[in-house]
Amino acid sequence: MALLRIPMTCFGSILATSQPCQTPDDFVAATSPGHIMIGGLFAIHEKMLFSEDYPRQPEIQRCVGFEISIFLQALAMIHSIEMINNSPLLSGVTLGYEIYDTCTEVTVAMAAALRFLSKLNCSREMVEFKCDYSSYMPRVKAVIGAGYSEITMAVSRMLNLQLMPQVSYESTAEILSDKIRFPSFLRTVPSDFYQTKAMAHLIQKSGWNWIGIIATDDDYGRLALNTFAVQTAANNVCIAFKEVLPAFLSDDTLEVRINETLEKIIAEAQVNVIVVFLRQSHVFNLFSKAIERNINKIWIASDNWSTATKITTIPNVEKIGKVVGFAFRRGNMSSFHSFLQNLHIFPSENNKALHEYAMLLSACAHVKDSDLSQCIANHSQGTLAYKANKDIERNFSLRNDFLWDYTEPGLVHSVQLAVLALGFAIRDLCQARDCQNPYAFQPWEQIQSKCSKECSPGQMKKTTRNQHICCYECVNCPENHYSNQTDMDHCFLCNNETHWAPVRSTRCFEKEVEYLNWNDSLAVLLLALSLLGIMFVLAIGIIFTKNLNTPIVKSSGGLLVCYVILLCHFLNFASTGFFIGEPQDFTCKTRQTLFGVSFTLCISCILMKSLKILLAFSFDPKLQSFLKCLYQPIPIIFTCTGIQVVICTLWLILAAPAVEENVSLPRVILLECEEGSILAFGTMLGYTAILAFICFIFAFKGRKLPEHYNEAKFITFGMLIYFIAWIIFIPVYATTFGKYLPAVEIIVILISNYGILCCTFFPKCYVILCKQEANTKSAFLKMIYSYSSQAASSLAISHVSLDSTNSNITMTDPSSGGRSATQQESKDLQAQAFAHICRENATRVSKILPRKRISSI
Repeated sequence: MALLRIPMTCFGSILATSQPCQTPDDFVAATSPGHIMIGGLFAIHEKMLFSEDYPRQPEIQRCVGFEISIFLQALAMIHSIEMINNSPLLSGVTLGYEIYDTCTEVTVAMAAALRFLSKLNCSREMVEFKCDYSSYMPRVKAVIGAGYSEITMAVSRMLNLQLMPQVSYESTAEILSDKIRFPSFLRTVPSDFYQTKAMAHLIQKSGWNWIGIIATDDDYGRLALNTFAVQTAANNVCIAFKEVLPAFLSDDTLEVRINETLEKIIAEAQVNVIVVFLRQSHVFNLFSKAIERNINKIWIASDNWSTATKITTIPNVEKIGKVVGFAFRRGNMSSFHSFLQNLHIFPSENNKALHEYAMLLSACAHVKDSDLSQCIANHSQGTLAYKANKDIERNFSLRNDFLWDYTEPGLVHSVQLAVLALGFAIRDLCQARDCQNPYAFQPWEQIQSKCSKECSPGQMKKTTRNQHICCYECVNCPENHYSNQTDMDHCFLCNNETHWAPVRSTRCFEKEVEYLNWNDSLAVLLLALSLLGIMFVLAIGIIFTKNLNTPIVKSSGGLLVCYVILLCHFLNFASTGFFIGEPQDFTCKTRQTLFGVSFTLCISCILMKSLKILLAFSFDPKLQSFLKCLYQPIPIIFTCTGIQVVICTLWLILAAPAVEENVSLPRVILLECEEGSILAFGTMLGYTAILAFICFIFAFKGRKLPEHYNEAKFITFGMLIYFIAWIIFIPVYATTFGKYLPAVEIIVILISNYGILCCTFFPKCYVILCKQEANTKSAFLKMIYSYSSQAASSLAISHVSLDSTNSNITMTDPSSGGRSATQQESKDLQAQAFAHICRENATRVSKILPRKRISSI
């Protein structure tokens, strides 16, 4: 295995002058031994002085600008580790620490990261290059920090090499949540996504829509600015200007950029709300100059400086206007307060930061509390070298209340949570190992030290009442739910109206719009059948037109009636086209009304034909008289069709069909025609069914007509097909759901239309084309005469039977002795009566009935 040995160079001491250090330990700000070492990164100084010589030498220069608030955060880490060591949490295993001052510089933090990654117990302070770091043992097991996102990202990319856990207490950049780029990074504060969302919501609810933004020119500032811009756009808030300041105080252009930003604020007089994503030192310089220029605005503070005492103690800070900010969650601070009260007895031999603070405090002993912070800052800017001996008085006044006043509870609590999280992870690892041995486990194992495995995106955590919150099982997100991060407590619901998601989904998918399309195989088949029906209609019309003067065509009511019926069939077939394709308001309104009116007109014409046939071949005088009064073709056709027109018109006016998006299906949006009124739809179909039933009764009455001209029998069959089709349609239509629902009605329309068309016209076409000898006037009259003669004979026999019965009823038997003579006389009388009635009826029927039937037909 190839090894790359990187010796650790010496770095400048915290308070030393620009000369380099003698050993790497001079670079450590605070340290304490332990079985398991924890690293810490804190920006205790606000900047690093650079040499004016060019080119610069590759060395860390002296850091200046002592930051009391950050120093307190480092003390919070030390205090939390001491609390764990004094508790039974690790049972005999002690935690040590190595805390480094990053001086708010990425390069310094990278140097500290190299020290963290150096091999344990190696005298040469080297980092080995390996293809597999699974068994590599670095100097520390985990790192707390850093505070600023810019520094955290740079350090995290180095620590990822060995998957060393890094827990930040303040870095809020949203990009750090990306486990692909930062697999070993953790934090105890929420990302900027939630902060910027809350800011945008606050601004929107306050009625502000014209704001300015100031941010630092680093990963934290740029990412926060972009995220906030998206959130404001979603809340209809406009950004008047975006000003970006250099990220580091050591930048020579910082003061110039602050002045330009203030001039921009003054120029944009209508902008009264300014959102600030800056570090505390930047805000301090910005507000100090804003006070000089009498700038009074509403400032929206990020969690980075919203509770900073350094800002609230700026002289005349109230002149800048109002500050509204967001802060981290606070915890119990009583233990830390006691720690600060007893800080003067805490050993400072291995704590350079504490020693420097003591010296700065001694140098400013004559200053009152209100000016103490400024005095410390001014003294730390100079060359304040300390002596390594122990002659410095330790019984100085540490002004513990001063430190407590500068404590930011939210950040201190975040540091405490970071240390505790590592403490519990180490406890779990040490339950089956001897952690007094520093080689007991590798750093990357802490990431896997969990009661349960990490839930992947598309899953959520599920705990039971008897489980700890850290012990859970991962369950897949149900359908129409998703999760896009690891270890989600719950899955998010997709917008069911427009989106859907499968089981265990990491995002929502847009629903597809679905309807019975023209290129659908079933639609193509139904259209082909409709076109075939139209071709049949045209062919029948041509055949009837060419045989206009034949008995078959005349007996069908003439060419006009046939054309009307064929036109209705044509419209019925054509109406199926309105059921296919993307539904539109016009097609939804047209398809049912076109079918309803045209089919009603067709049934009305057939009804008149059935009535006419029944009238022509009826021998019952009473029924014939009734049918003559009823038979009014044109008024009845117009009346029957007009009622359907009224029904459809009221339907279109009161509750017209319309296009509806059915979103009840899980994965598609069903575009369909909503009928508007089921009552109107049912009334239209019911009225047509009533006419068809009346037509069926009339046709059934005349089913025994001459064979080649028996239209009533075929009308009966056509009506039966219609009834069967629509009776089946009702339950199928009620239970069918989806894009094929219109196809159900198309099929029923085709079946009923084909049934009536075939039964009404196909037998006549067969006679016209194949039995032309039967389609002559002589053959027609002969058939009618034969049928009428048979009907007359049947009628005569029925009269004879009736008269002979009456004769038998009137005869009596006076005596038994004359019975045989009487019976013989009765037989003679019956024979004479029968012969008389037959002659009478035969003469009357042969002379009268044929002419009447022929003239009627």
